[in-house]
Amino acid sequence: MHPYTVQYQLNGQPTSHTFELKQPSLARHEAALHLMVLHFGDGENSLVMPPADATPAEVLAQAEVLGLSDIEIA
Repeated sequence: MHPYTVQYQLNGQPTSHTFELKQPSLARHEAALHLMVLHFGDGENSLVMPPADATPAEVLAQAEVLGLSDIEIA
């Protein structure tokens, strides 16, 4: 397992979260997906998730709509 600390803004408030993942690297759009699941992945909000075939740019754009910005992986 690889630890990834993601620093980001949620609705303008700085925050961070550490994910333990099997994958050897983590791209910004992948981090955005993990953050969307973390904050909005419940059953009522599942419609705000990007489609499975979304491009990295579309994933990041959807994250911005949801208030997730300035995503950096440390």
